[in-house]
Amino acid sequence: MTNPIPPSWRFGPILGPHSWHASPRPITRRSFLAGAACALPAAYSLTLQGCAPGPAPESTEAGPLFSISLAEWSLHRTLSSGALDNLDFPRVAMEEYGIGGVEYVNSFFKDKAGDQAYLTELRMRCSDHGVRSLLIMCDGEGAIGDPDPTARSQAVENHRRWIEAARFLGCHSIRVNAQSSGTPEEQRELAADGLRRLSEFAAGFDVNILVENHGGLSSDGAWLSSVMNAVDHPRCGTLPDFGNFQLSENEWYDRYQGVEELMPFAKAVSAKSHVFDEAGNEREMDFFRLLRIVLGSGYRGFVGIEYEGTELSEPEGIRATKALLERVRSALEKEYA
Repeated sequence: MTNPIPPSWRFGPILGPHSWHASPRPITRRSFLAGAACALPAAYSLTLQGCAPGPAPESTEAGPLFSISLAEWSLHRTLSSGALDNLDFPRVAMEEYGIGGVEYVNSFFKDKAGDQAYLTELRMRCSDHGVRSLLIMCDGEGAIGDPDPTARSQAVENHRRWIEAARFLGCHSIRVNAQSSGTPEEQRELAADGLRRLSEFAAGFDVNILVENHGGLSSDGAWLSSVMNAVDHPRCGTLPDFGNFQLSENEWYDRYQGVEELMPFAKAVSAKSHVFDEAGNEREMDFFRLLRIVLGSGYRGFVGIEYEGTELSEPEGIRATKALLERVRSALEKEYA
């Protein structure tokens, strides 16, 4: 597949030895947009026309045990209020928090999946600020495991545009929900069917389909692991979230067991945080224990900050989570070198 995007846009040395290589010639915003405009056809098809770069590698650069990314949901109140626009998210991630990897939430640009001009601008803003697009978390597109075959097929179809958008932005994955109904066994088969079909489509775009523990049966680590085994597709994996293990109103799955069960399939990790003590530790969960599980599985990719608390402001919560991740990473360097 030819790549019309000028080589100098490919993020160069900031990503280390696993990154795309930079051209010695600088590229201007105007020349980038001109090249992108030539590459994009008038009819909607972001990636089938060969206009998009391949997704960024999932592994982190040599050196740190893992890199730190920022999940857009950490700023959901700021975004929902209109104080921050999705297009400015990459700039804020880098300028305000020093984070060079971002994870989008489709809710904040729900009508833009097929908008070539919008996605080109978003991609350019990432380039302007040296930020890498990693994944898109997708909600509100239907139940992948819907018992109704027509509705399930429609849900698969609805997610395809986000796969194309992810490819265009250079993301390695989209995150979907394994939503279904029926007995656990029935839901496993239904979710696996939808996920397999979506993974087969995503394979043509070099994009992964990730399932997060996100409430209900999906927060049961053993059940979600069984879904992965049932799908049995290299493009289908998990996004273990440290905090999302609530099975029902009064029932929780053991988070440490759940993360351990999901890590063999993980292609991304979400470091959910809510509250911090005076020493800067998360009060509800042991980040040292959780990250030992993550690293012990052999994972060396990005760990995404997803602050969801209310005691601290969103900026304070993001900084507190980043500081904790950096402290744990530093402490574990020798243990997992």
